[in-house]
Amino acid sequence: MLIVAKIVIGFLVGTLIGMTGVGGGVLLLPILIFALHLPPIVAVGSDALFNFLTKIGSSYVHLTKGTVRAKLVLGLATGSIPGSILGVGLLRVLRQAYGNGVNTFITTTVGILLILVPTLLLFQSQIEERVTNRPPTMQSMVGVSAIGLLAGFLVGMTSVGSGSIIMMLLLLFYSFSPKVMVGTDIVHAVLLTGVTSFLHFKMGNVDLSLVGLLVIGSIPGGVLGSHLSTRMPVPWLRRLLCAVLLATGARMLWA
Repeated sequence: MLIVAKIVIGFLVGTLIGMTGVGGGVLLLPILIFALHLPPIVAVGSDALFNFLTKIGSSYVHLTKGTVRAKLVLGLATGSIPGSILGVGLLRVLRQAYGNGVNTFITTTVGILLILVPTLLLFQSQIEERVTNRPPTMQSMVGVSAIGLLAGFLVGMTSVGSGSIIMMLLLLFYSFSPKVMVGTDIVHAVLLTGVTSFLHFKMGNVDLSLVGLLVIGSIPGGVLGSHLSTRMPVPWLRRLLCAVLLATGARMLWA
């Protein structure tokens, strides 16, 4: 029954991702911690690998359609890869110093992000409207690398932010078309979560059997969610989902 439950969780997460576009890290991580009772550090590593595997297909589609800016991906990666190494390295140091205390640190950090990210998502459409068709305000790749460094550090520690945080920061400083922004973000996320999941795997923080079952469920779930997204009031579902994530983040902080 536990095997079936993990596949069902993957299916539900995949469906919600397909319907709302809300990132898998934000959706899956609380479920792994609260529903499956995984140690947070294992949940982070497993979630990173899940995000890597589930983004490969969509990144290929965007590459073939030409909706990816390679220079921007490279600029983000020059910051995010070192950032991820620093984030995972911090967890390693904390685990060596405090043992299971590292899980309390992760839970608190994830709680903060589960309040921050859904709040940003709730205002994403307003932000997009404000920045549409305006000239970019950031010309230097140094700024792009700084965005990547921050996101990579957070992803290394929590697996959250490879899409949502980077996308929001890019919206504020660049004016590419939405398709290009999404495609670039997804391809970069594959690189970032690939490195992050590998680092966590080397630390023994990945449950491979769990990830396999989640992916089995998420593939048909993603297809169904994409199909339903054109037939259901997605904005309201997105708001409801963000409200649930906000409540979850508050619970993690004040549990």
